[in-house]
Amino acid sequence: MTLRRVDLHLHTVASDGTWTPEEAVEAAQKAGLGIMAITDHDSVKSVAAAQKAAQAAGIAFHTGTEICSTYENHCFHILGYDIDIANKALLEHLAYNEYLLLKKDEDSIMLLQEEGWPVSLEEYRAYQYDKKRGGFKSLIYLVDKGLCKDVKDFFARIFTKDKGLEFPIFPSIEDTINIIHTAGGKAFLAHSASDFHGPGLDATLHALGNKPFDGFECYHTGHSLEDTATLVRYCHEHHKLISGGSDCHGKFVDGRIIGKPVIYENEIRMG
Repeated sequence: MTLRRVDLHLHTVASDGTWTPEEAVEAAQKAGLGIMAITDHDSVKSVAAAQKAAQAAGIAFHTGTEICSTYENHCFHILGYDIDIANKALLEHLAYNEYLLLKKDEDSIMLLQEEGWPVSLEEYRAYQYDKKRGGFKSLIYLVDKGLCKDVKDFFARIFTKDKGLEFPIFPSIEDTINIIHTAGGKAFLAHSASDFHGPGLDATLHALGNKPFDGFECYHTGHSLEDTATLVRYCHEHHKLISGGSDCHGKFVDGRIIGKPVIYENEIRMG
């Protein structure tokens, strides 16, 4: 039997990716994937269309989302898989997180305006952009104003603690996991070795190992082979499920290519 290739971490225009759901499935086909998931940030708006397209393409599909959560001043991302995308509690939770993110966008522009940057909150509120460019409104607005180069520049030079700009305080990890379970899904900690969304792999496992995650995203573009081996071993030892994916945003984030790292279905464990 030929093992299918897997990518369970993909983004579309429903959050900060550049692909429509149909384009994401087309890219999955071209990459030779047999199993995929759409996991937009705090959104399930592309899931139904992608699931329909994947079914037509003969690709097995997991419903999904990637939810922001706060623990000890770090913004962690929690992947919810095999969720009921019509679940009322889940949709309310995602809408609240989306509200926090949009408000933070406005607060950030207002703060920059107060600091003397050539921006205007009124102009920003009226500003519109093509979602297929990827990213998020405040970033693309600053790019179009010539004040920011790209997403890396945004987080390195503009959206920084010394400017008083940080992620919102999202619901707790326990609340987020509970919402995923309420929607019939399984909760996985995303990119656990990331030093952008956490304190590093060892500290993250030490701090969050006792949280009621169903599993961990062991395979990820940002994980070294050592990180991946550590996470796989941890999941086997603690009887946790295993997921993995590229975290590809279409053309938005350099270096994240659909189907990379190469993952086969016998390397994951989704329940």
